[in-house]
Amino acid sequence: MKTFISSLLLIFAITLTLTASKPSKPIRILVVTGGHGYKVEEFNQMLASLGTSITYQIAELPSAYNMFLPENRKKYDVLVFYHMWQQISDEQAKVFAGCIREGKPIVALHHSICAYDDWPEYVKIIGGKYFHKPAEIDGKTYPVSSYIHDLHFNVKIADQKHPVTKGLKDFEIFDETYKDFYVGPDVTPLLTTDEPTSSPIIGWTKKYGKSRVVTLQSGHDAPTFENPNYRKLLKQAIEWVYKGIK
Repeated sequence: MKTFISSLLLIFAITLTLTASKPSKPIRILVVTGGHGYKVEEFNQMLASLGTSITYQIAELPSAYNMFLPENRKKYDVLVFYHMWQQISDEQAKVFAGCIREGKPIVALHHSICAYDDWPEYVKIIGGKYFHKPAEIDGKTYPVSSYIHDLHFNVKIADQKHPVTKGLKDFEIFDETYKDFYVGPDVTPLLTTDEPTSSPIIGWTKKYGKSRVVTLQSGHDAPTFENPNYRKLLKQAIEWVYKGIK
C-alpha cells in the first residue's frame, strides 16, 4: 500500500511539474494604426522586445474596422491603439464601441488621444481627449490643446502598487508633451508629470463595459520606444488588461 501511495504521489508531482513548465498561450495583441505617421521599424522593434509571451499583428484604419466585427474578435485578445483616425460612420461606431464594451480590453498610446474629434463616445472609451478645436464635455467648454516636440521631462509614478506600474520608479523620458487635454473624472491616475508644457496626468486606467483600459499619453518617437521604462509600462499594461478578461 505504501508503495502504491508513493507511486501515486510521484505521478502527481510529475504532472504538476509538466503542467507548470508547459508554456501558456501568448497574449495576441492587435495594434490599430492609421491617420498619423510614425517610425514603423522602431515601433515594431519595441513590440518585438515585449517577448514571446506577447505576439502582435498590425491593422490600419479604415480596413481595421473589420476586426471589430463579432466574427473577427476571436483573432486577438487585446487592442493596442496607435492611431489618430477621425472618420467613423454610425454603424462603425456602434460595432467599435460594442467590441470594447463586450470584453476586448485596450491599451491606448499617445496620438490615439487625438482621434475622433466628432465622436463623443470615444472619449468615454479611453478616458481622455486632445482637442483640435474648442469642445464641450458635460457642460464645460475646453480650449484647443497644444503640443511640444522633443523635451526631456520627468514621469512620476502616481500609484506604485498598481500592476501596470509595479517595479517602476520615477524616470526621465524624451518625448512630446500635450497640454490642456481632457482627462475624465472616472479614471485612476497611474502617471503624472510636473513638466509645465504638459497636463499633469499622463497615464491612467479605467473601465469601459466589461473591459479594462489603460491610456499612456507618451509614445511619440523612437527615443520613447527604446526607453526601458516605457517598454515595461507597455508590457505590464497589456498583461493587466488581458487578465481582466472574463
